[in-house]
Amino acid sequence: MIFDSHAHYDDESFNEDRDKVIQELIENDIVGILNCGASLQGAIDSVKLADKYNIFYAAVGIHPEFADIVDEEVISKLKELAENKKVRAIGEIGLDYHYEENPSREIQKNAFIKQMELAEKLNLPVVIHDRDAHEDTLNILKKFPKVIGVIHCFSGSSEFAKECLKLGYYIGFTGVVTFKNAKKIVEVAKIVPEDRMLLETDCPYMAPEPNRGKRNRSDYIEYIAEKIADIRRDIPINVKNQTIANTKRLFNL
Repeated sequence: MIFDSHAHYDDESFNEDRDKVIQELIENDIVGILNCGASLQGAIDSVKLADKYNIFYAAVGIHPEFADIVDEEVISKLKELAENKKVRAIGEIGLDYHYEENPSREIQKNAFIKQMELAEKLNLPVVIHDRDAHEDTLNILKKFPKVIGVIHCFSGSSEFAKECLKLGYYIGFTGVVTFKNAKKIVEVAKIVPEDRMLLETDCPYMAPEPNRGKRNRSDYIEYIAEKIADIRRDIPINVKNQTIANTKRLFNL
């Protein structure tokens, strides 16, 4: 059994065969998928997928790439979407300082804070996007001690992971852990407590070896579970079962 804690099946790369792929996933023993909105339309489409398929749940939020659209009207719309019982988190939200063309850091931080405030009001966990913004991300998370969530596609050091764990956050592992040059995340996988790990694809992106470069999908989590089991000297079934339990606990499923 597999629970994919972060996916984007609303992405246009699935437009030609979305229903077929999802049916294959159901047949391949995928027990749950959290589809995470990145744009407002992505949030809307995530809720539609959750309404259509029993195995789907939704997170609604605005990715930092689109932070400049976050105003009171957008927050109101996200709040309205979150009234759906299958919406289990606010996300993906956060900071991305990697690309210069992204909105300014101040705009991103303001959008992040507004959505953290929404999560706090709704008593929902958050799905955090953090790229090249570890210090600012941590500082904002510390302002909301009542909110917990997952640092999705974790890319920081073991020290940063420990700081996030202290705040009650979970750590999300993607296919990156299978890459040959992925030294930092391998070290993180060694130190994260078993009850604070989540597995995710971030599909259609981040396909693990041996499928790197291909369109990702939830059943490829098998490769991630195998790698983490190898790192932690465990067996894949234990990793999958533990992370399913963790995902259900965090998202109140």
